[in-house]
Amino acid sequence: MSNDFGKIVATALIAGALGGGIVYGGASYLNRNDSGNVQNSGVLSQDNSGGTAKVSNMKVNLSSQSEKAFNSTKNAVVSVINLQKQSDNEDTLGALFGGSSSSDSSSSDNDKLETSSEGSGVIYKKSGNTAYIVTNNHVVEGSNALEIILSNGKKLSATIVGKDSVTDLAVIKVDASKINQVASFGNSDNIKVAEPVLAIGSPMGSEYATSVTQGIISAKKREVAQTNDSGQQIGNATVIQTDTAINPGNSGGPLINMAGQVIGINSMKLSADSSGNSVEGMGFSIPSNEVVTIINQLIKDGKVSRPALGISYTDLSNISEDQQKSILKLPTSVTRGVVVLKVNSDAAVKDAGIKKYDVITEIDGKKMSDQSTLRDLLYKHKVGDTISITYYHNGKEKTGNVKLTKTTTTE
Repeated sequence: MSNDFGKIVATALIAGALGGGIVYGGASYLNRNDSGNVQNSGVLSQDNSGGTAKVSNMKVNLSSQSEKAFNSTKNAVVSVINLQKQSDNEDTLGALFGGSSSSDSSSSDNDKLETSSEGSGVIYKKSGNTAYIVTNNHVVEGSNALEIILSNGKKLSATIVGKDSVTDLAVIKVDASKINQVASFGNSDNIKVAEPVLAIGSPMGSEYATSVTQGIISAKKREVAQTNDSGQQIGNATVIQTDTAINPGNSGGPLINMAGQVIGINSMKLSADSSGNSVEGMGFSIPSNEVVTIINQLIKDGKVSRPALGISYTDLSNISEDQQKSILKLPTSVTRGVVVLKVNSDAAVKDAGIKKYDVITEIDGKKMSDQSTLRDLLYKHKVGDTISITYYHNGKEKTGNVKLTKTTTTE
């Protein structure tokens, strides 16, 4: 079983047409009056009272918008195989029991590439001899090699173009000679709550490749917490919420509208709440407008550059009340913010007069609750923007302007 759950509090890993009524190829259900007699019927009936069953030759010709949307995109959806080195157990056992081993060989000779996890991806661009695929960062994370499996079963080697841990997106590329279909992006700002959508991917791995599920958009913009490898919250992601069934292996696959356009990249699901109660029908997808912005940067530079303040900091809640009074000299009315622990020599905040042990409480007038909020507010800006920062220095509130010239890169 594949395992491509990501690094996000909502478990990382959307959806179809539910019309106003239920129609089956233009046929209608049997209708009975109060006496139980059959009135008008468009459904074929047969009499098996003689005890002999047989198969009808009638064919149902049902064509729906969801089917058209699926067919327009399905061949652009791929399985993504994360291959990682695994040590040769036989050599290890031989060494343990005093037998001969290939210790004279390089360690890479003793390592075998094996499937570590499987996810999904969508081909969105062909340029010359290269085809580009967007997937999740957590799908390709830690890989020593990558393979993709096309919808027709053909397997191709892939390489990473760039990846971004903040948005959990990655771009990989393959030889375009075998690629016959690419997907297009729709405008995620134009989606509506309750709009029907489809998800295509490889739930539980490539054995179930090109599976399609259906549902609706539950919310256009939902904020969910993100964590790093150690489980610490590092920020929030603004995502599309959908009720479509999502399983391990769906990560990186497309969420499409009824026009067959990609409006999101499936990334995570909520499977249980903080009390351990099971949750159903809560999946999340990275909006296409954000996806396009990030993958264009990854194609251009191989990484995403973001503004940084040039400081090390921690949540005010991590500082004891005694230290808040004796060292930070904070008034008791200040209960939320981030504490500056170090100011780098080239820090952008120096222009605002911010120093060690100052407490940042607002950016551009928006209150700071913790360090993840600081990151979220900061990443809404670009390098070169000027922001205002409200902070406390020796117990006194101050405000200064900071030009965001320093950058941090994420991969």
